[in-house]
Amino acid sequence: MKFADFYDLIPKIKNMPLPGQESHNKMAPLIRTQLLKEENYKKKDPRKAGVVCLFYPDEHLHTKLLLILRKTYNGVHSNQVGFPGGKVELSDKNIEETALRETWEEVGVSPKKIQLVKKMSEVYIPPSNFIVQPFIGIAENELQFVLQEDEVEDIIEVPFLDFMNDDMLFEENLTTSYAKNIDVPAFKLNDYTVWGATAMMLSEVKEMFKKLI
Repeated sequence: MKFADFYDLIPKIKNMPLPGQESHNKMAPLIRTQLLKEENYKKKDPRKAGVVCLFYPDEHLHTKLLLILRKTYNGVHSNQVGFPGGKVELSDKNIEETALRETWEEVGVSPKKIQLVKKMSEVYIPPSNFIVQPFIGIAENELQFVLQEDEVEDIIEVPFLDFMNDDMLFEENLTTSYAKNIDVPAFKLNDYTVWGATAMMLSEVKEMFKKLI
């Protein structure tokens, strides 16, 4: 999709109600939805994080979605695909500033280049005890990326129409931090398997755009 056509959808997206938990559940393993029903995560005093689901034009003025591949490290999100973003720092004025600051640090895109256009539904991540606030963001010009070498392994630039294509949905048998050998719903984007909280957040974004195209 040409970015000019995508940009025309943004005013409508701003005013749409959020699909919320129902859209998250479409991309959540059954065991995860059961865990979330049983737990009151607010009692666990989760840490907070902000991330950006960023859309922007490429050199041919087609719309791209930005994802990142995280480094391999000793942690629950090692070598996973996610959004740029991260945890709240004391210096952040609000969660919007967190999402923009962390995006700048991880992929080198200045907050001045990003417009946050929609606050999406929060997602709780049990393994790391984080509550994540995603935003839809847009950048109106082609971007140049500078990776934070100790955290980001690679940039994944997904064509918007690939993201919207239902043929990119599948199930994969995975061992996660909370279960072994379970079938997990996922996106296959640029040959990467995108699952877990990122897939849940993407599901809500996709559901909104599907109502417009």
